[in-house]
Amino acid sequence: MANEHAPVAGAHGDGHEHPGWSTYWKIAVILFVITAVEVSAFYIPAWETSWVYVPSMLTLSTIKFVLVVMYYMHLKYDHKLFRSLFTGPLIIAALTLIGLMFLFSKLSIRLGLLS
Repeated sequence: MANEHAPVAGAHGDGHEHPGWSTYWKIAVILFVITAVEVSAFYIPAWETSWVYVPSMLTLSTIKFVLVVMYYMHLKYDHKLFRSLFTGPLIIAALTLIGLMFLFSKLSIRLGLLS
């Protein structure tokens, strides 16, 4: 059986680990299951109307995003500099979006737009 993490020569001839086909297959199954849960959640009225719906959808979407970036975009196997150049601005953008959502939801409640 072939090694799941076979060394692959990079641009400078340095060998580093990349996942094999079995890893991609497993990640694809995980992504399919998460997507199936997300789609089925839309059709379950008790889940869709509960307070858990939005946080659960955000969590599942985050898990899918991380899996795609780490494995299919090979960020897990890239140099630490590239990882930091990707994750640093991503964290800043996420914190900005969370701050803006908090700000505008508080503003609309204070103005009486939401009941």
